[in-house]
Amino acid sequence: MANLIQIGVTDPPAPRPESIAVPEVEKGVACDFDSYLLSPDRSYDEQIARAKERLGRRVVILGHHYQRDEVVKFADFRGDSLKLSQQASDTEADYIVFCGVHFMAESADILRQPHQVVVLPDLSAGCSMADMAEIGQVETCWEELAAAGIDTGRVVPVTYMNSAAAIKAFTGRHGGAVCTSSNAGKVMRWALARGERVLFLPDEHLGRNTAWQMGIELDRMAVWDPAQELGGNDEQALRRAQVILWKGYCSVHQRFQPEHVDGMRRRHPGIRVIVHPECRLEVVQKADLSGSTEKIIDVVEAAAPGTTWAIGTEIHLVNRLAQEHPEQKILSLDPHVCVCTTMFRIGPEHLAWTLENLAEDRVVNRIQVDDQTRRWARTALERMLELR
Repeated sequence: MANLIQIGVTDPPAPRPESIAVPEVEKGVACDFDSYLLSPDRSYDEQIARAKERLGRRVVILGHHYQRDEVVKFADFRGDSLKLSQQASDTEADYIVFCGVHFMAESADILRQPHQVVVLPDLSAGCSMADMAEIGQVETCWEELAAAGIDTGRVVPVTYMNSAAAIKAFTGRHGGAVCTSSNAGKVMRWALARGERVLFLPDEHLGRNTAWQMGIELDRMAVWDPAQELGGNDEQALRRAQVILWKGYCSVHQRFQPEHVDGMRRRHPGIRVIVHPECRLEVVQKADLSGSTEKIIDVVEAAAPGTTWAIGTEIHLVNRLAQEHPEQKILSLDPHVCVCTTMFRIGPEHLAWTLENLAEDRVVNRIQVDDQTRRWARTALERMLELR
């Protein structure tokens, strides 16, 4: 029997900066969203299926791995943000409905075909990690590095896929590239071959884990806190650093602690532990394996029956793997696990509302990146893709 874990919630994320996307709600929308909240116990499956059938090939629905089951079951494609954006751009659909969060929908808009329109069913579905690096803060960081005597011409920015379009564009303008959790090492090696230092945005844990696995010592890494002068560093520390890590994190993966690994090993002798590299370095060091969401899925799917796993990532994926692989024992690494609260905000009512409006050719919640930002963000993405 599948090992299902009870879901809790994290603290609410910081408010999403309004500048990261341009919502567009056309006049005369077919139905007001508030009416979809009047019957909270109502099932929207039939409405979603009917609207999706009406739209046919004009719509493609994308469902991120961390999305809730009652939404992701309607997805035409399920995966991580980059893969989903690429799959959508390969279709002839007019509408791309991204059941994920803001930066994912922005990425889809960056990579879309000219005729395609990207929609996010709930504009409040942001990402706390992406919001921790605002473009004004990053530009200030760049200026302060130069004022401290750091040659920014020899600093190569690398930004994680989990970042706003404006940050991707900054990276593209300054000769850097985007990375994913699966190719961060390859991109960081590329960056260090082009310059003396890497400015890694916005997740310090992925950056630290990647640099550490490359053999870079911890004392050659500095953390940049945008709330402090010089990021909380002295000039000597910055000159010594090969990698400057932005102070940001995933609210879900940061919750996992080394004690969780120790506790699982005590309670389940022989258990295998696999964690996402957005977890703390101390957790990654104690785990048997670390890797991207896709790697976690691949490893579990290839494991022998009877294998016991503790998985350090978002609970919807852990529960889904437990359901799909009853021949294995699959547990969450944290017994008091939480969902990605912003991803969780998109429910069936949002999807039904979105599709029924699109079926009437009325666009709601459009995500649109301006042309200049889109150009440079795409440049940063293309530099990464050339390395694959």
